[in-house]
Amino acid sequence: MGDLESNLEEQSVMPKVITILSSLLQGVAESNDFTHRFQPQRISIFHGLTRPTISIQSYLERIFKYANCSPSCFVVAYVYLDRFAQRQPSLPINSFNVHRLLITSVLVSAKFMDDIYYNNAYYAKVGGISTTEMNLLEVDFLFALGFQLNVTPTAFHTYYSYLQREMFLQSPLHFSVEPLNTGRQLKHHCCFNEDESTHQKQLAV
Repeated sequence: MGDLESNLEEQSVMPKVITILSSLLQGVAESNDFTHRFQPQRISIFHGLTRPTISIQSYLERIFKYANCSPSCFVVAYVYLDRFAQRQPSLPINSFNVHRLLITSVLVSAKFMDDIYYNNAYYAKVGGISTTEMNLLEVDFLFALGFQLNVTPTAFHTYYSYLQREMFLQSPLHFSVEPLNTGRQLKHHCCFNEDESTHQKQLAV
């Protein structure tokens, strides 16, 4: 991942990536909150009884501040969230589960990507949940992904390039959720259908 890792380490870049990722997830959650009114959705361990009072951006900034994982972990966590959305269509990302999915995806990403990382008890404190719950969330997330944790350099580049593109194109008052000139509007998933054989991305509906 080389040069991309170096770019991510720039202090002026990574916080912007966090902001864009927060905005994208906010859009996905709000879209699926609206859809939930018309289509039944399965409840999972990731769902809270109420919407957390902390915003998605503040929560992700907290993770960024205290997790001390490598910058690439946040891009890989984004890949994992997209895979989760693709593999679990009955569990769309919404306001009730996005926070738990975020802390779990970063935890799994850090364990897979980094040589040194904090344990589940520490991540639980960062995420504001119990260690027992963090352990259960990790196991459920891994099974939901089918333990498909590898991210090719090409896939990493595609996701990071999309976040970087949004960072430069979006204004503070407008956040589009339409990736890579597909011309189709996001509905239930994060951004892409991942095809590792062709390394092409399409918007999921």
